[in-house]
Amino acid sequence: MAEKKEKLGFFASIKKQFRDVKSEMKKIVWPTKSQVINNTLIVIAVSLIAAVFIFGLDTVFGLVLQLLYKNV
Repeated sequence: MAEKKEKLGFFASIKKQFRDVKSEMKKIVWPTKSQVINNTLIVIAVSLIAAVFIFGLDTVFGLVLQLLYKNV
């Protein structure tokens, strides 16, 4: 048998939404300060490595294009 869902009024549904949000917020496991610092350092390191890699590729491709245009 299908259950009949109770239709809530406008303000009752808003109140239920806030109760649900509050309930879900209690389930969140927040990272510790050391985890945040560690993850931040990892992101910065990976970003720097990617930037150096892209800079290197850009430099190499730029030099190759300069050589091609000089020989044309």
